[in-house]
Amino acid sequence: MKKILLGTVIILLVFLAGCRDQPTPEDRLAEYISHWNKGDYAVMYESYLTAKTKDDFSEDDFVIRQEKLEDDLGISNLEVTYEKPGEDAEWDKEQPAEFNIGVKMETLAGPVEFDKPIRLRHEEREKEKTWFVDWDPSYIFPDLEPGDEIGLSRTEAKRGEIVDRAGIPIAKNGTGYQVGIVPEKLDEERKPDIAELLGTTPEAIDTSLNAAWVKPDLFVPVGNTPKNDAARLEQLLEIPGIAAREVGMREYPYGPALAHLTGYIGAISAEQLEKLEDKGYSETDQIGRRGLESLLEDRLRGQDGMKIIIRKAQEGMEPVTVAERAPEDGETVKLTIDAELQKVTYDSMKEEPGTAASVDPETGEVLTLVSSPAYDPNEFITGISGDRYRELEEDEKTPLFNRFAQSYAPGSTIKPITAAIGMEAGTLDPAEGLTIKGKTWQKDSSWGAYRVSRVHPEAPNPIDLNRAMIYSDNIYFAQQALAMGKDTLIEGLKQFGFGEPIPLEAMELKASQISNDGTIGSEGQLADTSFGQGQMLTNILHLASMYEPILTGGTMYKPTLLFDEEDGQVWKEEMIDPAQAETLRSTLRNVVLDGFAQSANLTDVPIAGKTGTAELKAAGEDRGKENGYFVSYPAEDPSFILAMMVENIEDNGGSDYVAAMSAEVHRYASGR
Repeated sequence: MKKILLGTVIILLVFLAGCRDQPTPEDRLAEYISHWNKGDYAVMYESYLTAKTKDDFSEDDFVIRQEKLEDDLGISNLEVTYEKPGEDAEWDKEQPAEFNIGVKMETLAGPVEFDKPIRLRHEEREKEKTWFVDWDPSYIFPDLEPGDEIGLSRTEAKRGEIVDRAGIPIAKNGTGYQVGIVPEKLDEERKPDIAELLGTTPEAIDTSLNAAWVKPDLFVPVGNTPKNDAARLEQLLEIPGIAAREVGMREYPYGPALAHLTGYIGAISAEQLEKLEDKGYSETDQIGRRGLESLLEDRLRGQDGMKIIIRKAQEGMEPVTVAERAPEDGETVKLTIDAELQKVTYDSMKEEPGTAASVDPETGEVLTLVSSPAYDPNEFITGISGDRYRELEEDEKTPLFNRFAQSYAPGSTIKPITAAIGMEAGTLDPAEGLTIKGKTWQKDSSWGAYRVSRVHPEAPNPIDLNRAMIYSDNIYFAQQALAMGKDTLIEGLKQFGFGEPIPLEAMELKASQISNDGTIGSEGQLADTSFGQGQMLTNILHLASMYEPILTGGTMYKPTLLFDEEDGQVWKEEMIDPAQAETLRSTLRNVVLDGFAQSANLTDVPIAGKTGTAELKAAGEDRGKENGYFVSYPAEDPSFILAMMVENIEDNGGSDYVAAMSAEVHRYASGR
């Protein structure tokens, strides 16, 4: 009897253990949803779907389709949950177990969220009895039925425009011309002419004409031309078989004058697409490639509208919208730049290699940033040919090189800054005259072969600050630098912003430097630094800003380029006192009246400023290339400071050549 009872107990325990090991419908659903949230579609198909589901839908229908939709629709943050049954829920294996699920996800067209019932059935599979999920395409999207197709449509957002301080567009959404060929009317012998005018090749034209969709009477696009190039369009339209139609196109109305500032847009590269695909870019998109078009890409781009639609298989049924995001146009970005002043400045430089910048001395606002010569950004919008690009690359004047982003030896334009540092330190008395004789000078024989040279040994003694500035006397400033010492000069230059980043939002400009390592290692280097030679380099915008304390009585403002940025932000203050500033203003006016910038000595527009020449001489050369400078402002109404540098002026009359160019800008500014 005991043996029978013991055997019964063992059988009962085995039975109960087997029952506990049987997963409930909730257990199976929880596992299924866990795989769903992780995108494990292959596991879901293989181990969790009912036999009927597998008969109705192939693995490709289930796995490949959902994986592809995740990529195509940008599905992310998928979150599937289910509503838990009550604690006393009982499951009948002969009946389906039903739950309610919630599905949330993010897509390129915005969020998608829905609730649905889901059923599990108890089936035997390979000697295993458990619960399996009934599935159909409505678990992808509720209105999706077998045979339906899912599509993604895009509504392009307008790219934001860039405008100057007066609201004048400098990068805008304009129009151009798409040029095409009607094959049946084409004169085949003119293909090379067409290719040359469009900056393409006959082979590329043939590729377009041989596309599968082409018919003899259809317009086949083969290139673009900007709206402002009427002569080229006219030449094209004279060729039999050529036609043109107006299309939307980015325009740069000021062409080369603002090219290095605006930059341009172009087709997104494969490398960029790989980095930015998660931001919704596609292989057909345009993106900022240079200048502000690139630096302000996030603000200018906007967000395309997206719509996910279900195209119904049943004839006559309207498409169903799953999710839709309206387009958001890019932001219009307003600059502090004065586009007309910029154009006049660029034109005044006559495509000579150089750079210029101007600022409002009372606010720090950047009015111009010029790099000369430049390219026409409109050429890049219509598709620049390899030959044309190589021509620009190989041009000895380097029009693709952005000079206002660089730094150069400032020459004598730094002398007012040296004087300001000396006066503030108390080592330079502007009224005290020094007796200086001869063309060259050295402190003593410890300098070896090094001597300081001056251009105008005829300057009458005694040489005070006023005469030293008028005659741009290097010896005077070298002696003043020795008097103040290297530590004082270095500290003073740091006060003027040397050795630190130029605080200009949205632009990357090379910082000005005292020397390669920020120190001055010898008295000879100290002398050279005092008049802007040696290893000293300045950025052209920073150079313009450094003259602000002379006009404001000691304050230098952070340069600003974006109009919505607060202006008048103090960068440096109390650099010189108002009396010292007045002394320098008087001296700079005398430089133009009595000095060697006579081309800027206009009778109707009083100008003050300082010329400068930086000699770039290689070892062993008696004479090197010279860069000429002129930093100037209207003497009676100093509404702007203009700093201009032109390269290789050694055979063009020196820095007065630059003064003449600057005078053209002052004439324009005074007359409007």
